[in-house]
Amino acid sequence: MPDKHLSTQFDSELNTVSSRVMEMGGLVESQIRQAIYALSQFSLEVADQVTETEQRVNAMEIDIDRELSSIIARRQPTARDLRLLIAISKTTANLERVGDEANKIARMVKSIIERGEIRGLPSSDLRVAADLASSLMRRALDAFARLDVSAAVAILKEDDLIDREFDGFVRKLVTYMMEDPRTISASLDLLFLAKAIERIGDHAKNIAEFIIYIVKGADVRHTSMDEIESAVR
Repeated sequence: MPDKHLSTQFDSELNTVSSRVMEMGGLVESQIRQAIYALSQFSLEVADQVTETEQRVNAMEIDIDRELSSIIARRQPTARDLRLLIAISKTTANLERVGDEANKIARMVKSIIERGEIRGLPSSDLRVAADLASSLMRRALDAFARLDVSAAVAILKEDDLIDREFDGFVRKLVTYMMEDPRTISASLDLLFLAKAIERIGDHAKNIAEFIIYIVKGADVRHTSMDEIESAVR
């Protein structure tokens, strides 16, 4: 990922920590897939697997942060190298939070199964948003591995798709609750699930912003798409 340095040892350290981030990303992607499957099939077994993976993701975040602190202390990097290390730290934090969201989905799926409150509600509609969020995260990790600014910008533009799916799903749930108050409890559970899925998309967007920060040195958080496109030209 990073450019070559005079110190081959420094290059090796950067490549190692970058590879660890991608390994962590692979684990988180697995969590998302498991959570989506548990949701679509209402599988207790797969929901438990998400929780088991969460422990590994948390351990990896700690290990990567420790390695980053060591590199910064020993190498005292500047310019793009420092931006890269800062962005890696922020990316691992976002990946850990994606794992948290997947775990929330798994826990809620287990709760819904145990209460048997899912019948008659549009739970299958969540699959569209979940697939979008999963795809966005996969593409964000791929763009991060290649430091692909164009791909990062495309991800930022597409995050709105998940937001629109979320808004449409909320409107549908409100209709269900108004028509039959007995569905309120289960509908709120589904709303919780939808929000977790939306947050996965938000974290993918964050990772895309870090890519632009590494390559262009521009902090594009909380800026308009016009400003982002201007920054990457």
